[in-house]
Amino acid sequence: MAYILLDVSGDLGFSFTKGSSRFFTITVIFIESKRQLERIARKVHNTLGKKYKKVGVLHAYREMPITRQRLLKQLGLLDCSILVIVLNKSKVYSNLQDEKIVLYNYVTNILLDRLFTKKPIPLDKPVILIASRRETNRFLNENFKNYLLQQVKGNHKVSIKVEIETPDKEKSLQVVDFASWAIFRKYERGDDSYYNLIKSRIIDESPLFQ
Repeated sequence: MAYILLDVSGDLGFSFTKGSSRFFTITVIFIESKRQLERIARKVHNTLGKKYKKVGVLHAYREMPITRQRLLKQLGLLDCSILVIVLNKSKVYSNLQDEKIVLYNYVTNILLDRLFTKKPIPLDKPVILIASRRETNRFLNENFKNYLLQQVKGNHKVSIKVEIETPDKEKSLQVVDFASWAIFRKYERGDDSYYNLIKSRIIDESPLFQ
């Protein structure tokens, strides 16, 4: 079994003068056992003080720098592959700016296409893709799952299952949240200090619409 854990950072808004992010990243961690990611999440969570443990879910945006560093350092030591697409939103075609769902599905499929082309580990076993939930609308989530299933099975002949979960239920997603945040921060803020902790695990870091 192999796992693909997927999360995003930034937003898909295009009102740059009103606070929309300049970049949007979609990040995946490809690993043979997600238990290693779950252990990292639990281990780092156990280092938190009682005040912060009550939240229950690690989220890179709100954690202290030392917590981010602890988690990302451990991720950097794992035998896993990280791939990311960096969307420079100012370059996105105008017709796609009004179709955010289409844009998200399209970019995610490009990222998976690059993953299955590179094949960082043999793909002769079933693959489970677990994406962090972005939408509460059941129809949109089903549309996302069906679109990716059709694309992956049609283009790469890979046996894949797609699931959409929340980070509180699927702890491995908390780790990919930190990875995505670290990469996003490099582009959005020009700060690569966190990015450098996982740089050795990144096998594809591709811009889109540049």
